[in-house]
Amino acid sequence: MTASPSNPHRAGDDPAAREKLVALRSALLRLHKTLIDMERRTYEKEFGAVNTGEFFRLVVDHPQFAWLHNISEFVVRIDETLTGDAHLLPADSDTAVSLARKMFTPTAAGDAFQKKYFDAIQSDPNVVMEHGELARLFSADDAPRSGGKNP
Repeated sequence: MTASPSNPHRAGDDPAAREKLVALRSALLRLHKTLIDMERRTYEKEFGAVNTGEFFRLVVDHPQFAWLHNISEFVVRIDETLTGDAHLLPADSDTAVSLARKMFTPTAAGDAFQKKYFDAIQSDPNVVMEHGELARLFSADDAPRSGGKNP
């Protein structure tokens, strides 16, 4: 099987670790799209509708979208882990989930990303829904592991 980032199985990888990382990647991509859509609506309310090419440029270069680059970079790191030469171990997925849990803690008192994320959750019900999916993934990660130890 190919080393595609969305492939839930690859020889040599810990199956549960790979599945967890693929699920995290999918949840982050959905959340990222929802946040980009939210920012687009906000931008277009102020400046008017933009075509696809202009929107792409905005996502890459405009300060309003800059905070979302953190999510893009996170997904790229996951992709590199999922497609890299090294076999995926439980510690790899545990570290990624732990970092995501910290990054996606919405708080008005957090870092710049967490504050923007907090504001997004307060203003867009679609973001709330995607955050709920991410929270479920974190909760599933907290569940006791069968045959293993509790975290």
